[in-house]
Amino acid sequence: MPRKATQQLVGRRITTRTSRTVATVVDNSLHAPPTPIPSNLNTPLSSAYPSTYASEAEGDVDGEVEGGIEGQVGEDVTKAMGALTLAGSAEATGEASAPPKPLSRLARRKQKPFPFLELPAELRVKIYEYFFDDTHYVLDLDPDNYRRIHKKLGFLRTCRTISLEAGYLFYSTHTFRIFPTHPGKHFKTKKPLLARMSARQRSWITSLEMRLGPGWNKPPRGWVVNPALGLHECTSVRKLTVFVECDPSDGIFNGFRRADDFYEGFSRGLLTDVLTEMPFVEHVTFDAWSSVRKKGAMMRGLINTALSHGKRILWGPERGWSDLDNEEDIVVPTNDMVATALLNGVGMDVVIVA
Repeated sequence: MPRKATQQLVGRRITTRTSRTVATVVDNSLHAPPTPIPSNLNTPLSSAYPSTYASEAEGDVDGEVEGGIEGQVGEDVTKAMGALTLAGSAEATGEASAPPKPLSRLARRKQKPFPFLELPAELRVKIYEYFFDDTHYVLDLDPDNYRRIHKKLGFLRTCRTISLEAGYLFYSTHTFRIFPTHPGKHFKTKKPLLARMSARQRSWITSLEMRLGPGWNKPPRGWVVNPALGLHECTSVRKLTVFVECDPSDGIFNGFRRADDFYEGFSRGLLTDVLTEMPFVEHVTFDAWSSVRKKGAMMRGLINTALSHGKRILWGPERGWSDLDNEEDIVVPTNDMVATALLNGVGMDVVIVA
């Protein structure tokens, strides 16, 4: 063969072998694991582990890559996200997804407050009664008043109508103690509960209570009747309750009492001042603890004081007294006694023998 033809044939064979070698290298590179690229930088620990994403070779076993890794991953993510939606779940179950319902006009419209004042007055009063039902019947100057009562009375600041209706019901259905008996600073205060009220609040009160016995050896200085107490403004009061906790004239107090007839005289004078300030009181209700005797010096003096102001005498439920429970203390009034009593303006419900 000529030299030129021989060189061309050798060149073709070299080219063919080179193409086969390149194809083999390329094919091996496609099926071989990825070779890490050396770097002078510090490689994070996370990059030292094999990737959790499928490589091109792993995704295309037959050597046919459809869309590449990015297309496959994007399709899988799209399907997964679609399964999380209502539409995707409906497609998976074969059910047609219903369109969202529009909000009703009532839901979109702002709710109006309940028209409380449009209720009949009788229903409003009944609601007020339930509202104040958990407050004690007898109210005293007590440190617990802020928690139990003051917060409830904030309801009266709603409007003028509620203030008048609920305020009148609260003050007219509770009994208020004239002088405080709670131990502590309130017991010796010079400003009792009545003195802390307004004139309108005192005018709504219908029942008052006076407790006698606390401080029997040294009565507090604040237990005095003066214009600041406001008894003359309690014009709706018709009932006065006098509750006696102890009778210092009893023999058990011998050696402890300050002086004979000291506290009994103080109690009679206090009751006289109270009844003088409130001539509109119709009856006085007496009650006591079981240790107090009706024929003792304490009770005799108080009952006579109430009678001298022409008040009707009633008895409370605690002691259980009645007009005829001690016949030796009761006398049948004669005509002369009745005439004298009526002339002096004294009621004849009970006549005590001195």
